[in-house]
Amino acid sequence: MSRKRRRILIAAAIVLLVAFGWMLALVLQPAFQRTIVITTGADNGIYRGFADRYAPLLKREGIKLDIRSSSGSVENYERLTDPNSAYEVGFIQSGTTNPQETDNLQTIAAVSYEPIWVFYRGDATIDRLSQLRGKRISLGVPGSGLLNVSQVLLGYSGITSQNSTLLQMDANAAYQGLESGRVDAAFFIGRPDADMQRTLLTSNLKLMSFAQADALVQKFPSLSKIVLPRASTSVADDLPPHDVTLLAATALLVSRDTLHPALAYLLLDAARTVHGGEDYFTPLGTFPNLRTEEFPISDESIRYFKSGRPFLYRYLPFWLASLIERRFLILLPFMALLIGVLQALPRTLEARIKKRLVVWYREIKALEDEVWKTPHPTRAQIAQWNDDIESIDANASQIRIPYRYFQDVYALKQAIGIVRDRIAHVAERIDRK
Repeated sequence: MSRKRRRILIAAAIVLLVAFGWMLALVLQPAFQRTIVITTGADNGIYRGFADRYAPLLKREGIKLDIRSSSGSVENYERLTDPNSAYEVGFIQSGTTNPQETDNLQTIAAVSYEPIWVFYRGDATIDRLSQLRGKRISLGVPGSGLLNVSQVLLGYSGITSQNSTLLQMDANAAYQGLESGRVDAAFFIGRPDADMQRTLLTSNLKLMSFAQADALVQKFPSLSKIVLPRASTSVADDLPPHDVTLLAATALLVSRDTLHPALAYLLLDAARTVHGGEDYFTPLGTFPNLRTEEFPISDESIRYFKSGRPFLYRYLPFWLASLIERRFLILLPFMALLIGVLQALPRTLEARIKKRLVVWYREIKALEDEVWKTPHPTRAQIAQWNDDIESIDANASQIRIPYRYFQDVYALKQAIGIVRDRIAHVAERIDRK
């Protein structure tokens, strides 16, 4: 190989290695996220309680959960759909939003029922929302899922701001209003063991049982029908004194679809620990689940509920598993290309060398064929053949190739010798004549 060609090959190899190193550095640059920003709800609300229980579980894996309060489900949805916000994960109440394909959100899991409670004052028993016509009703605060759901439910029952007084109040203000008589009925949302629900259930206020629950669920599929069993608040005091039919929304753990898969698996583990137990309304293992159609289900969640964590995430720290899965796997096509190129270079070089030899083999074959096809050559033809074979031999001797291909050169010389002997034999025969 000439020095020029050797330099070209070396330069090409250097360029290839530099390009590969650049791609390697680009792909393997530090990208491990250590903080998840989550939008919850009111400071003392159900969503904040969930997040507070997630935080120590994630901390064990080296992840900080940055918990930020909000007015509720609607504001959480707005934060997550804002591409300029820092929020990546949040809780959204089923039935409170109108998801769009352009939201770029995904459901990690449905994590809990959110019972809807209607407490009221008075001697009469109320089991239909239409009975609240003309009364002062607290619906929740702006930005909360409760406000949206209560407005829809009242609308089905013919209750509007034209025939009733609809108030927007938080849970504490609504409870104080009921106690003082300034409010006749109020919607609340939360688990039975929450402080506000305990206070309400042990007060003198009455809890509405939804007699039309089946019809309302049919009209509002995002809600579910659940039952608060008799005496579930207090067996000694028999509270409540009978089974109460309630409606419940579903709390959804939602994220942007750009959330790192490793973080999705950690959140699913936390959700299973926090929500996997039994409670008043669900048996053991009911939550978390994927029984929701509000937002697309994340691929990680589908895989998780089908077969658990992927193999790498079961036995390696999440950051290392993520590196292998999300970084090294990306490199495989580049590595395959590099290996292919490295394997192709020797074959290309060999092909070029063989090609240089083949040219002279063709010349030898053409000359041999001419000798065989000329039964009565002239002395001038024989002289030309001798010149041709010597020219081929001279050129073959000037071929510069690596040592390992010398056997091919000597094979060529052997072929030249055979044709030279053939020409000499023909010349002797002509001389004898």
